[in-house]
Amino acid sequence: MTTPVIVVIQSVAYGKTFPLRIKLTLVPITLGVFLNSYYDVKFSVLGMAFATLGVLVTSLYQVWVGAKQHELQVNSMQLLYYQAPMSSAMLLFIIPFFEPVFGEGGIFGPWTLSAVIMVLLSGIIAFMVNLSIYWIIGNTSPVTYNMFGHFKFCITLLGGCLLFKDPLSVNQGLGILCTLFGILAYTHFKLSEQESNKSKLAQRP
Repeated sequence: MTTPVIVVIQSVAYGKTFPLRIKLTLVPITLGVFLNSYYDVKFSVLGMAFATLGVLVTSLYQVWVGAKQHELQVNSMQLLYYQAPMSSAMLLFIIPFFEPVFGEGGIFGPWTLSAVIMVLLSGIIAFMVNLSIYWIIGNTSPVTYNMFGHFKFCITLLGGCLLFKDPLSVNQGLGILCTLFGILAYTHFKLSEQESNKSKLAQRP
């Protein structure tokens, strides 16, 4: 649900307009993701509350990533350079409430060499993921970034089925087809929009 929420936030808070055909592409994408996940997820009130908060926070974060890059006139690396220390400082206050601080498995407990290497690798991968998020959103839009995410979701399911023989139900197959159809339609409309804008610029004296 992150993609439609982003559209709502950008429309209401930032006055951005989306063509009707772009909005309609969200219908098969949302339906496809729903078909893929509905039969694998157990619903509860607490889970719905956390999921709703997660969608809102993720949507706001992605909108702000794009908005701040344009507002401050910075690139993805510069924005990440300023954001990462603040995130680390915030996490330092939160970690003690959720993870042990001292003793076995604690931050200040004994660390094996393999654990140190895995943490460093995890940090490097997280840095690259964040940088790619900032770069894609900064050069395209939060909605386009979500299209990448949906495409990755479909490829993951198909890869698991083809490479590891994971079972793929009929509903999941239909969900993948719906999602891919929506992604292809969105891509087609965005490319057509870009070509139209280039033509208008070329016609200007």
